[in-house]
Amino acid sequence: MTAAPLPVIAVVGPTGTGKSDLGVALAQRLGGEIINADSMQFYRGMDIGTAKLPEAERGGIPHHLLDILDVTEEASVSAFQAQAREAIDQIRARGKYPILVGGSGLYVRAALDVLEFPGTDPQLRNRIEAELESEGLEALRERLRKVDPVSAGRLGDARRVVRALEVHELTGRPFSSFMPDRTYHQPAIQLGLDVERPLLHERLALRVERMVSLGLLKEVRALDAAGLRTGRTAPRALGYAQFLKVLDGLWTTEQAVEDTVVATRQFARRQLTWFRADPRVTWLNAQDPNLLQSALTAILDQ
Repeated sequence: MTAAPLPVIAVVGPTGTGKSDLGVALAQRLGGEIINADSMQFYRGMDIGTAKLPEAERGGIPHHLLDILDVTEEASVSAFQAQAREAIDQIRARGKYPILVGGSGLYVRAALDVLEFPGTDPQLRNRIEAELESEGLEALRERLRKVDPVSAGRLGDARRVVRALEVHELTGRPFSSFMPDRTYHQPAIQLGLDVERPLLHERLALRVERMVSLGLLKEVRALDAAGLRTGRTAPRALGYAQFLKVLDGLWTTEQAVEDTVVATRQFARRQLTWFRADPRVTWLNAQDPNLLQSALTAILDQ
């Protein structure tokens, strides 16, 4: 009789709740390896501003899909899906638990769920982006309403509207038809970490201040020299976008800190909304003094 495969354990939730530390603790206790699911931790050199665990704090646990892109490269959910699933298979083959850690919701779902990704066409995308520039976002959104009203009502930012129009032209199908139901691709358990809002806000402010004291501005300056501004995704990362303005003399460090704190709180709220919508997530109090034991109990109960 073939033994059931070890489930993927996903540690998810808003930024600043301690996902990385719990992931390491679970890997040490259960015998596991960690797969990164934070899309900004893919980038080499983006260490301080993404709160990437230093090597010394990884507890000797192998970490996969960290530092796999240059800041000039674009992160791809479909590429991540293939890489994450390959890592999951390899970790299982070693008899260990694959432990997915991160708060990038779509990337988590790409690794865990039955999810099909339509292709892409750079020339087509460039044409639609030029139309966005000349016609404006509302004109493109109106076009999208005619072919995909579900996506038009759901997507807010210009990049996603462009992507939805690209997919429709490429496939003849509405972008919304590619959205998955909540069906695991293979056995999985999701643990969500939550913190009371006032405490989380306090923690996020302290974290940004700590990043500055650790040398965030210096890190951004080095990445700027490496081409940060030419990338599609990396320069929009929290903290990096703000501190590029400091380098340009447009903002003071204090203004960049304030804006980063506000933006990080807003991002954490969006993350919580995303993961709360998934009924499969078992929520744990990140402040629980027995958090590791609570997490282990939740795993055993499933």
